[in-house]
Amino acid sequence: MTTSPILMLLLVLGIIVLVPIMCRKIHIPSIVGFIVMGMIVGPYGFGLLSDNPALRALGQMGMLYIMFQSGVEIDINDFRQYRAKSILFGLFSFLFPFLLGIVTSRLLHFSWSTTILLSAMYGSHTLMTYPIVSRYGIQKTAAVNITVGGTILAISFSLLILACVKGAESNMMQWWMPICMGLSLVVILWLLPKVIRWIYKRSNDPIENFLIAMLALVFSAWLTEAVGLDGILGAFVCGVAMNGLIPSRSPMMSKINFLGSSFLVPLFLVSVGMMIDIRVFGSGWHILSIAGVMIISKLAGKWLASMAARYAFRLKPMEGQLIFGLTHATAAGTLAIVTIGYQMGLFNSEILNSAIIMILVLCTISSFVTEHASKQLALEKDELLQTERDEQRWRLVSIGNDQRESLGELCNLNGLHDSDMSFANDWSKAQQQIEQDSQATLLYHAYQPLNTVKRMLVAVPRYAEKEYDFVACFSQIRKLSSQVGAKVIFFTSDETRHALQYLCRREGKYLNAGYREMDDWEDVLSIAKEAEKNDLIVMLSARHSTASYNPLFEQIPNMLERFFAEHSYLIIYPEQGIDTTIRDTILTETAQHHKIWRLISKAKQTLANLILRYQMRD
Repeated sequence: MTTSPILMLLLVLGIIVLVPIMCRKIHIPSIVGFIVMGMIVGPYGFGLLSDNPALRALGQMGMLYIMFQSGVEIDINDFRQYRAKSILFGLFSFLFPFLLGIVTSRLLHFSWSTTILLSAMYGSHTLMTYPIVSRYGIQKTAAVNITVGGTILAISFSLLILACVKGAESNMMQWWMPICMGLSLVVILWLLPKVIRWIYKRSNDPIENFLIAMLALVFSAWLTEAVGLDGILGAFVCGVAMNGLIPSRSPMMSKINFLGSSFLVPLFLVSVGMMIDIRVFGSGWHILSIAGVMIISKLAGKWLASMAARYAFRLKPMEGQLIFGLTHATAAGTLAIVTIGYQMGLFNSEILNSAIIMILVLCTISSFVTEHASKQLALEKDELLQTERDEQRWRLVSIGNDQRESLGELCNLNGLHDSDMSFANDWSKAQQQIEQDSQATLLYHAYQPLNTVKRMLVAVPRYAEKEYDFVACFSQIRKLSSQVGAKVIFFTSDETRHALQYLCRREGKYLNAGYREMDDWEDVLSIAKEAEKNDLIVMLSARHSTASYNPLFEQIPNMLERFFAEHSYLIIYPEQGIDTTIRDTILTETAQHHKIWRLISKAKQTLANLILRYQMRD
């Protein structure tokens, strides 16, 4: 048994480095390799690693990390779109295995308390193979969003049953426990993001911000454990709560993925393997038969749930297979339930060892199924991207002080890595740059970090949908909203609102947006009445001689300086097409504005400014 801390660290790091290399050589998923290596070096194998408290704590952190990462990487817009489907699938994923578990457990003559707790264990699942999905880049597909959304419901039901059985057996179930459970979730989902957003607005240290995220993760896990639930639920809910604060393309997410993939998650898998007693496989058919019944019950239940989801939501066969692969892997919830059941005397050593065998078998099957389905879906996605790839080049401009870092943040979040960046001392210089060519341009001024933005107030002028590059401009708004988890509110006319609603409802590009009436650009200052702290002001503008150009656009600099000095703002200038070709079926031709209309509009704008200034002063 290794006792030297340095030697133990050397052995662990060697396993983490060598196992993926060996698994690539023999074409098996690394998840299986880490678990098997844990069995070999653990106390029931060659005994090179003991059940050390430090290793146990790091392994626990890895388990929490997987759940936290799956919550953080949810696309909030898609999650809202699939909310009803996620709830329905969560019921499928819990009820089918739970009901099968009751039948099979009673056939094995277990008591009702043991039966209910064992069936609850079948209903839960751990997103152990989620890193495979993330590696293939398909984590934003419908199947994955439905699965991840349903996970929280399945885990919640399982852990609630665990809390009820535990309280009933120990006569400690009190009326106030469900209230405490609900309050803990309110703290994590509502209060915690507000506190962290306040801190992030005042801190520019990336290391400090990363450590704050880790502190929030551990605090959430501890809080849910303190009220009778398991820490994995708190970790998952914390990830969902911090989704907008940690954009998927941000340096923070890179740090989270690096630490998890390179150290914590492999360590967790090794710790799972160390719990498996290899001698159980030769101890007789009785334990193996119990393990076989447990494996079949869970596999059958999760397969039925995935098939029900596939047909109910009209998914592709490979998407149904991916759901099955993600949901029958088990570790965190199973370990929590089986450990507590064993401590309470409801589970004997045979059930404990059978559960460990089930974990090994299901994790192995799940890794192969998820790997195959993810690869096939990624290939289909690549083929689709080849037909829809946008080679448009954007230019980013900032005004005033050098905001190179802020422009870099915007580039990372919207994937504009090949964009041109420029800086202007004042608005007149910026407008000269914009009018010099027809390139699509984002003019950005940062007042606060983008990951602390809660809403995007977007002013869209009349006839904007008739611009040559309207769809690409909308795409930039949607991408930014998706990355930071901010709600979008469009201020626009009825005609333009119909076009926006069409774009918001597109398959795979859903955007949950609100709408406010803004008949004319003269009313754009009404946004100032609704603007709150942590709002990003976005305006879709246009160059001269384009479909949606309005001479009142010249008032934008004064308006921003007067009413939005304490807000970040983003001005989007569509690419000016070289011909009148329309790129989308929702676009139609429109006449240019008449000179007399422009004079009238300027007069109306001056009057509106005076009235609004007077109202806001009051």
